[in-house]
Amino acid sequence: MSDTAESRARLRRPRQWRLRGVDHAGWFTTGVTWDLPDGMSARWASRRARRRGLVELRDASGAVIGSFLAEPVTARRLARVNLVAAVSFVLGGSFFALGAFLAQTGNDAARNIDLVYLVGGFFFSLGGYASVLQAGNAPTEIDQDGSLTSARWRWWDLRPHNLGWLSAAVLFLGTLLFAVSLVAAFGENLTVRQENTWIWIPDMLGCVCFLLSGHLALLEVCQGRIGVRVHEIGWWIVFVNQVGSVLFFLAGLAAYTQPATSTALNLGVANWGTFLGAVCFVIGGVVQAFDKPETE
Repeated sequence: MSDTAESRARLRRPRQWRLRGVDHAGWFTTGVTWDLPDGMSARWASRRARRRGLVELRDASGAVIGSFLAEPVTARRLARVNLVAAVSFVLGGSFFALGAFLAQTGNDAARNIDLVYLVGGFFFSLGGYASVLQAGNAPTEIDQDGSLTSARWRWWDLRPHNLGWLSAAVLFLGTLLFAVSLVAAFGENLTVRQENTWIWIPDMLGCVCFLLSGHLALLEVCQGRIGVRVHEIGWWIVFVNQVGSVLFFLAGLAAYTQPATSTALNLGVANWGTFLGAVCFVIGGVVQAFDKPETE
């Protein structure tokens, strides 16, 4: 069972490292601890290894005394992809917030607002893909000296047994569904049914994907059980983004066009919910820029 858990996570470690324990979230492996020959132990956590490129080194009492780091090439690649994702979410959230603000205040034409949203959607999709790219190239091989590496760089790699990859993939799918909705908004003379079918439904499905992605990310960062970890930067990123996803979902519900009146359920809630949700992703993106691989 333990060997299966390691193989699902694609972990390769020195033979002399003896497996002590495995943390699970369902059938997903979120953490692994090994006993080292010198009496110390090493702990791999999926999110920490993917984002920061490290494995914790602990003494006999369990206290963290250092880290095994990713080798320089792997660390630089992870850092670059992480920066692309962080900047993309900051820009995507900024354009969404601007679009929602303009829609609420009525200071611009509808087509211009749709264009602002479309640009924001592009950056959200870019950030989603960068997140998948990072998860697909997370270092899982540990050499005799404890250095982490990735087998080889891939622009797309399926890792459905990896909780972090699945979270990123679901998020990316959500951004693509948002894209369908944003492009459909440029359609002219749409009926209420067409608006709800091509704009509202993809938007709501995208919101559901964002919520599911955030839930999976919380399971990963909390090692299988959702909780509060205020001392971990990764938890704050996931938490703030999940708050944004909830606000997006509420805004999506409020944007439903009522067939009887051809108006949204509550345009104010739709706009301000989108604005505040987007601000959450801006904050999450800024913080994510600091959740990067260590070099020393």
